[in-house]
Amino acid sequence: MYYLVGLCILFFIITIILAVKICFLKRAAKEISEGFAEKLNTDTNTLIDISSSDREMRLLADSVNKQLMILRREHHRYIQGDKELKAAVTNISHDLRTPLTAICGYLDVMKRMELPEKIEQYLSIIADRAELMKQLTEELFGYSVILLADGNSERQELCVNQVLEDSIMGYYAAMTEKGITPNVRITERKIVKTLNRAELSRVFSNLLNNAIKYSDGDLEITLSDDGTVTFANTARNLDPVQVERLFDRFYTVEAARNSTGLGLSIAKTLVEQSGGRITAEYSANRLVITIVL
Repeated sequence: MYYLVGLCILFFIITIILAVKICFLKRAAKEISEGFAEKLNTDTNTLIDISSSDREMRLLADSVNKQLMILRREHHRYIQGDKELKAAVTNISHDLRTPLTAICGYLDVMKRMELPEKIEQYLSIIADRAELMKQLTEELFGYSVILLADGNSERQELCVNQVLEDSIMGYYAAMTEKGITPNVRITERKIVKTLNRAELSRVFSNLLNNAIKYSDGDLEITLSDDGTVTFANTARNLDPVQVERLFDRFYTVEAARNSTGLGLSIAKTLVEQSGGRITAEYSANRLVITIVL
């Protein structure tokens, strides 16, 4: 009888010890988990520390710390490499602008000269290609500058209604030439946002350019009471797969093979850097681009 009581007491003590140990192990595991998440979200060189003296848990914490240090080094290498790449693209595109401008200038002079018809045809082809390269270089330079700025541009309170109206008026002649008569619906409510005026104008300009390329002859531009801007037009030459990639860098579709593929990517970058959101949807042959500022 006493033997059984002793076994029960021993079993109870072992159970208590194991329960306490499990609690300490769970606490250590939680400290490792929370510490890892904290170190990833903060730019610090400190490592994970745990209160447990359990050998295996401390070995686990050491192992996680080693991987964390490797991850940090790789992250710093990525950030530095990304900055260097952006700077290199900016410098290269800037260096290309001068000779391309000179080439276009000389080609323009030669086109005014009396030359054989065949030579004029060749010059026209060369001029078109040079102009496309110049356009790509300009947009590439602008895009790299935007990325380097990283949303740190000067901002002020703007009336979105006025900026949108000015952008539409600036492209009205180009739209008329393409047979597009825009249907504009702008709320009478004054929509004021803290943004960079030049960047907002660039976003609207790029979207208007996109509409001119893809529209089948119609364009609806709406600014709602909540500040949402939409550009909608019929575009039978597009499909849902192409629309999903419209914001990808350098992506062009068949209908826009003369495009650099940076316009909508620049618009997306500028909108997101200002804390907004831009999306594209395609349904019933209609392309709808929505901006939430």
